[in-house]
Amino acid sequence: LEPEMEKLEDLSSEFMALRTLIQSGQKTVDDVIVRAFALIREAAKRTIGKRHYDVQFIGGASLNMGRIAEMRTGEGKTLVATLALATNALEGKGCHLVTVNDYLAKRDAEWMGKVYSQLGLTTGVVYPQQPDGEKHAAYRADITYATNNELGFDYLRDNMKSAIDDMAQRGHAFAIVDEVDSITSWTKRPAT
Repeated sequence: LEPEMEKLEDLSSEFMALRTLIQSGQKTVDDVIVRAFALIREAAKRTIGKRHYDVQFIGGASLNMGRIAEMRTGEGKTLVATLALATNALEGKGCHLVTVNDYLAKRDAEWMGKVYSQLGLTTGVVYPQQPDGEKHAAYRADITYATNNELGFDYLRDNMKSAIDDMAQRGHAFAIVDEVDSITSWTKRPAT
């Protein structure tokens, strides 16, 4: 589809047409994945000068299926994530990219946000001590970048709110965990 995508003037209209098909129940994310990935690749080429390679499409498809995609440093994990995030954002339920530090969350949201914007999607970033209004807006974006710590503590804070409208998070539909091996889990200590 690359030659067809290169001829399109307005990628946003094409991408939002896919959103309409999904949200109306006529198609699923899996039904439109090929066209969505082709549009995302073209958006990346136009905005940040990066072109997804075929192997990155395989990584994006794996992430879309809820699987782990192992990639070495420099193989384009940040770009691969755009495929599954933007495609799943078509459902309109919000997607999250969970990363290990605030620097990466901010950097990647700004950098990849250019790709998402070209497709008509919004991007948010969550960080420590963020004003409530800004945090609410970040969670309402199509794609939200945040650390595992902020997501966890915001979840706890939301569960202490007295009204649903005061909650920052809007639900959890799709997430990619960057550097999943760096995020540790609580384990029970063996008895001594």
